[in-house]
Amino acid sequence: MMHDDVSSCLEFLTIIAGRKLKDSLVESLSSEGGRLITVMYGKGSVRSDYLRDMFGLVPEENKVMITCLLPCKKADAVMGMLVSKFHFDKPNTGIAFTVPINITF
Repeated sequence: MMHDDVSSCLEFLTIIAGRKLKDSLVESLSSEGGRLITVMYGKGSVRSDYLRDMFGLVPEENKVMITCLLPCKKADAVMGMLVSKFHFDKPNTGIAFTVPINITF
């Protein structure tokens, strides 16, 4: 039996990005229908001077990992928003992926 207040198709979204993007990412996810948004702070495993010397990248060492639940019908729009608004298609910006969730009642 399916409950009307729970979507039958959900995606679990994970985003890892520089910490300075946290507030705007959370606000954007919320406005796009993200629910149960969780924010965790971390630090990258590679020192920034190593990446700068090897690849010319200057990454932000302090990271934020954001997770949330999205209705399946919103997942493509959110991924598009991450590319258009946060340039996740460019190096050294962020990564995002979804995992499907099966709900059985």
